[in-house]
Amino acid sequence: MSRRVLVARLDGAGDVLLAGPAVRAVAAAPGVEAVLLCGPQGAQAGRLLPGVTQVLEWSCPWILNPAPAPSPALLQDLREVVAASRAEEAVILTSFHQSPLPLALLLREAGVRTVTGASTDYAGALLTHRLKPGEDFPEDQPEAERALRIAAAAGFPLPAGDDGRLRLGPLPDVSHLVGTGPYIVVHPGAAVPARAWPALHHAAAVELLTAAGFRVVVTGGPGEKELTATVAAVAGLDLGGRTDLAALAAVLAGADAVVVGNTGPAHLAAATGTPVVSLFAPVVPAIRWAPYRVPLELLGNQHAACSGTRARICPVPGHPCLSGVSPEQVVEAVQRLVTGVPSLQTHREMRHR
Repeated sequence: MSRRVLVARLDGAGDVLLAGPAVRAVAAAPGVEAVLLCGPQGAQAGRLLPGVTQVLEWSCPWILNPAPAPSPALLQDLREVVAASRAEEAVILTSFHQSPLPLALLLREAGVRTVTGASTDYAGALLTHRLKPGEDFPEDQPEAERALRIAAAAGFPLPAGDDGRLRLGPLPDVSHLVGTGPYIVVHPGAAVPARAWPALHHAAAVELLTAAGFRVVVTGGPGEKELTATVAAVAGLDLGGRTDLAALAAVLAGADAVVVGNTGPAHLAAATGTPVVSLFAPVVPAIRWAPYRVPLELLGNQHAACSGTRARICPVPGHPCLSGVSPEQVVEAVQRLVTGVPSLQTHREMRHR
């Protein structure tokens, strides 16, 4: 009988995508089925990950924003989800600013016997395998590698032959959306306002890219149609609201390069192997959250006053970390990626990753 191991990553789509290598490590163990527990905002991404047997959703009250009120019904929902998983083992994947202990307590109460996680706090009997951040592994490392270390501590190392890059399963045909010929994707939206490059900067970049001979496809979610229409204007192909996550991944996979902020689609692009021009607001560290192991141009002042604040709304008037990036710089970055000539900044960033 197979062992069913619950892998928990309760954040957004980008976080779930970065957990992909760790999920594959669990799934590669003999006789193991990997069951992914995630929040509703990460479920679509979870279904794209190779190695996932089942995706289970739970609305976590200490993760979602706005958060659901804690209630007996919410806890009962988790008990039912854990029962449905038929898992007696769990691997809790968290970022540096999160604790696995609340979920560990609930999982143990729901009958999970073995729980692995990384915690700076004393875990008592909540974690059967505990890693101490800053002692057992460095905190300044890419998020995907942090997750792999947690999985390895649970007895699930990455198997030989797996290079640890982000990956996706089969994607749909989107030729009817993108047409024929090479293209660049510009994705102007961001769930967190502090991570957004100004819309008119995006629009100017689309015009300049078109003038430089590139065909530009502008992508965005159903709630971003006004934004994508502004950015695409007359020069770009507007796909705002016309793709689900799988179709968006396929659009990104076909691009020569993607221009995007530090948001979920940046990690989706990395999972397809597409080069990324990352308009990266330093509210979170690039060493942890930059697009992982793809050709990369990192733009934005990484030493701005907002650095490390995890702010959702920019705390600095004028949003200087990103507003200081010009459309011309973005076009130059795209040209470097397409021609395969990286910038000195990219070399410096990659040496520290």
